[in-house]
Amino acid sequence: MIRKPFIDAVHHAQSERRRLVAPLIGFPGLSMTGGNIKLAQQNFGEHYKSVKALAETFQPDLIFPLMDLSVEANALGRYTVFPREESATVVIKGTFSQDDLAAAQDIKISFDTRLLGYVEMLKLMSIGLPPPVMRGAYVTGPYSLAGLLLGADEAATATAMRPDELAAVCLFATEKILEYVRLLIAAGAQVICVLEPTAVMLGPGQFEEFSARYVRAITDSCRYAGVATVYHTCGNTMHIIKKMGESGVDGVSIDSREVGVDIAKAATMVPPEVMVIGNLSPTGTILNGRPAEVEQEVTDLLRLMDPYPNFILSTGCDLPQETPLENIHAFMRAGRRYKIRH
Repeated sequence: MIRKPFIDAVHHAQSERRRLVAPLIGFPGLSMTGGNIKLAQQNFGEHYKSVKALAETFQPDLIFPLMDLSVEANALGRYTVFPREESATVVIKGTFSQDDLAAAQDIKISFDTRLLGYVEMLKLMSIGLPPPVMRGAYVTGPYSLAGLLLGADEAATATAMRPDELAAVCLFATEKILEYVRLLIAAGAQVICVLEPTAVMLGPGQFEEFSARYVRAITDSCRYAGVATVYHTCGNTMHIIKKMGESGVDGVSIDSREVGVDIAKAATMVPPEVMVIGNLSPTGTILNGRPAEVEQEVTDLLRLMDPYPNFILSTGCDLPQETPLENIHAFMRAGRRYKIRH
C-alpha cells in the first residue's frame, strides 16, 4: 500500500489526542517580507521568501503557496491582468469556440514560464522548509477552469443548454490540470488542493457531472504517487458536500459558518476517512478582533468538532494580507494546546 505523509500525519495527531493545524495563510507572508502580490506571483524567489517566513514563524502542519486561480488559464493564453496588490485575474475577452478548444489541445502548459515559477517555488519549499511542515500546492478545478475559458455565465448556461460541449471543455481542462499536477508532484508536493469556487453554483447532479467526475482523475493520479488530495470550494457548499466527499479525495476544505456551512453536519456527510478541513472565517475575528477573541473562537470550533475524528483545524479560505500576525499566532496557539476530549 502506498503511504501518504498527509494521512500518516493525521493518524499521528490522533494518537496524541490533537488536531492538525493548517490555516490558509499565504498572503500574510507578504507583509512579513515587504513584498506584494504581483511580485510574488511572478517571481518564485520572492514567493518562496514569504512562504518560508510563514513556515518558520508559525510552523503549521501544512502550508500552501498564494492562492492563484489564474495559473492554468493564463498558461492557455487567456487574457490575464496582474494588479500590484491583488491576485492575478483572468478577464474574459471574446469567446472560446470549439475551434479554439481544438487549437488549445496542442498547448503544452508545462512550458509556461509563470506556471513553471510555481513549480520551481515548490521545489524550494521541498528543500528549504522545516521538515515537519507538509508542502501543499493548488490547482484550479475542472469546472472553474472551464469557466475561466468560456466565461462563468457561459459555463453556467452550458450546463443546461449545451452539456456535451461543456463536458468536452471540462475534459480538456482536466487533461491540462493533470499536466500541472505531474510537475507539482515531481517538485515535491505532498498535498494537491483542487480549487473549485465556481462550482458552488451547481446543483448536486451538475456538480457530479461537471466537476467531481473529473476530479476523480486527479485523485487517481495523485494516489499512486502517495500524494493526498483536497477539494476546496468557497461559499455555502452544504448541498454538494456529499459529492465532494465521494470524489476520492482525502479531504474537503470548506468555508465558514458565516456563509451557511455547518461543519459538524458536514463531517457526517462524507466518508469517515475523508477529512473535513476548516472553517474559521478569514474575514471575521481573525482579521478584525483581538488575539484573545481569536483564541476563544478557535477553542469553540475545536470543542464543536470534538466528537468528529475526521477534522482538521483551518480557515474557511485564504487569509487577507492585512491579517494581524498576532492573531495568526493566537490561532496557532489555541489549536496547538487543545486536546481532544473524546
